[in-house]
Amino acid sequence: MIHPTRTNLLQLKERRRAVTGSVGILKARRQALIRELIASSRPFLQSRPGIRRDYGAALDGLHLSLGHEGRESIESIAGISQRDVALQVQSKNLMGVKYRDISVGESVIRQPSERHYDYTATTPHLEESIHLFEKTADALLQLAAFENKLKRLGDEIVRLTRRTRVLEERVLPRLQRSIKTIAQYLGEREREAYFRLKRFKDRRSLRAKESAS
Repeated sequence: MIHPTRTNLLQLKERRRAVTGSVGILKARRQALIRELIASSRPFLQSRPGIRRDYGAALDGLHLSLGHEGRESIESIAGISQRDVALQVQSKNLMGVKYRDISVGESVIRQPSERHYDYTATTPHLEESIHLFEKTADALLQLAAFENKLKRLGDEIVRLTRRTRVLEERVLPRLQRSIKTIAQYLGEREREAYFRLKRFKDRRSLRAKESAS
């Protein structure tokens, strides 16, 4: 238990002001991160239906192409046209939240002439399917950066929320109770001292009157 002195009371009040200020800072930071999370998640959410649509259309085109070109022909084209895609991973910091930003050195989407096979000998179904698969891969790489950023923002918002609740629901009430207890104790001591002093003055005044008479 904290010793009920005026010095400790002042220290507790100062700590309460510091905790209240910390709560305000944490809430402001949390609100800023929530705004950034909403702004970052909007393009992320908007792109997902398009990715599903393009991927479904790419699968449909591939199934049609298997009937026309045959599996061996398509596997041969896939082996000839495959390539490595260079990714750049860069660490970034957003209001103290560290995340990894992924960028592609060159676009995954290519022109038919850049795929290293005779595209004039294939069907439009296959060409459209390949284009949609490349478009889907390009979009997924873009989403990978969003997912990492959103996850880190979400984790930090949860951490700030928990820390704010601890300060508001545990630390501040405990400080309030201690301040109230010490203030009441000091108030009672001051009243007792006042009554003792008043009684002393009354007795001294009575003695002075008796001596004068």
